[in-house]
Amino acid sequence: MKTIDFMERNNFGELFWKAVKLYPDKVAIEQGDTTLTYAHLEDRTTRVAGLLRGLGVGRSDKVLLMFPNDWRFPECLFGPLRLGAVSVPANVKLGVEALTYIAQHSDATVLIGHVDLKEKINAVQAGAPNLRHVLIVGGEIPGTGSYDRLLESARPEAKMVEVEPDAPALLMYTSGSTGRPKGCLLSHRNKWWQARSSAITMQHEPTDKGLVMGPLYHANALWACLLPMLYVGGTVTILHGFDPVPVLAAIDRYRPNFTSGTPSMFSLLLAQREALAHYDVSSIALLMCGSAPVPEELMKAIIERFQCEVVETYGLTEGGANVLTPRWGIKKIGSTGLPVPEVEIRVVHMEDSSRDVAPGEVGELWSRSPANALGYYKQPEVTAERFTPDGWLRTGDLVRRDEQGYVYFIGRQDDMINCGGENIYPKEVETILLSHRAVADVCVVAAPHQIKGQAPVAWVVLHQGREATEAEIKDFFLARGPAYAHPRRVFFVDRLPISGTNKIDRKALEQETRKRLPEGLTTAHV
Repeated sequence: MKTIDFMERNNFGELFWKAVKLYPDKVAIEQGDTTLTYAHLEDRTTRVAGLLRGLGVGRSDKVLLMFPNDWRFPECLFGPLRLGAVSVPANVKLGVEALTYIAQHSDATVLIGHVDLKEKINAVQAGAPNLRHVLIVGGEIPGTGSYDRLLESARPEAKMVEVEPDAPALLMYTSGSTGRPKGCLLSHRNKWWQARSSAITMQHEPTDKGLVMGPLYHANALWACLLPMLYVGGTVTILHGFDPVPVLAAIDRYRPNFTSGTPSMFSLLLAQREALAHYDVSSIALLMCGSAPVPEELMKAIIERFQCEVVETYGLTEGGANVLTPRWGIKKIGSTGLPVPEVEIRVVHMEDSSRDVAPGEVGELWSRSPANALGYYKQPEVTAERFTPDGWLRTGDLVRRDEQGYVYFIGRQDDMINCGGENIYPKEVETILLSHRAVADVCVVAAPHQIKGQAPVAWVVLHQGREATEAEIKDFFLARGPAYAHPRRVFFVDRLPISGTNKIDRKALEQETRKRLPEGLTTAHV
């Protein structure tokens, strides 16, 4: 098969130009019974650009995308970029208020949205007068334009707008764990580097097939699967959403050799014992797990069941996927790995940012690389807080490094529990609890404590058919971990809540904890 070199162009809207030249008749995108070759994807993308040009979209204009997973998402992502405009993929699991804020704050002039989201689209359209045009994919809504009909008659926009490498390409809003979502500006150079870096470090080839099982508006599916696969000329299979049994059935049907997901997603897949026995998942040669800490027991279980290479990765919207486990070579269970090439990292003292901590000590991870964002849209003060003048990104994540430079993710600074002056990191408590034979999944959050200020509580999911009591779980931890870090309460649930980005929703559990413990923890929970 022909090989692709790594010569780039400036406009990230041309991500798959080499595949169009080399493999025009090869399938680029498939979903259900729908397939798009690279030639077809190129034609539709140029038509999207032509359609938007006719609506007055030009350089630096914003195009808001409201999509569930759909085969038309890639063309709508890249089409605006070819005009020098900026694509704004929104987390459609957010509520109407947050989505309307994103529409307003981004200054979007055009919204392209899927008919399945018509109630949210109608509400956003009513609340964001800056939206001059709304185009509906997959159907029609009164008062909007039909994307599919308009695309058929649109003239292809063959002329590519030249952009500076540091011009904005994507505006991605963070989940807003504190306050409203923040718009993270990512440049053309940034996204070229990210796609190329992922392709090289994962050693993807044109013969590869990637399965998208998470939402395409989130970095895990977008950056780890869609972009690098299109970059090398591979094939991308897009599922409508994440549902464990249909995912396993899709692996059996489409035979992908790569997929990526969050720890919660893989935990739910492993829980489907009957489906795993029924469906053939042997085509998978490489799995990437990230976007949240990966418990050691879960990593071991993934490796044992799928019998393939498993890569743990660390990254964030503002800094890309910049630390990962080597695909081959020395692996350390529990470590997110080493910085990828061209990425610099520091582990900085939490109270004195002028110095780094020693190996083995916990500090805040700082990173500097071509993947770093331009900053936060219309928020210069927040940008100045997160990005230093000499280019370092303060991630807000706590890690430690060993003597060989391997990075171990501890948790978010925001999630750290201060219990009577002792710092407790939820991941370390969760790791111990997950080694209990009855525990399938767990999340540890802070609860107010009348004496100690805060103390940990655990939300536990048990393996099907196994039992454990609250006292047993507490005693199990006390026999293996520091007494000050033991969970003062243990709540059993059938399933942990999952956010729109397929991570465990810690905020929802913190709220539920406050409901269960309206007076907080007392002296009875020392």
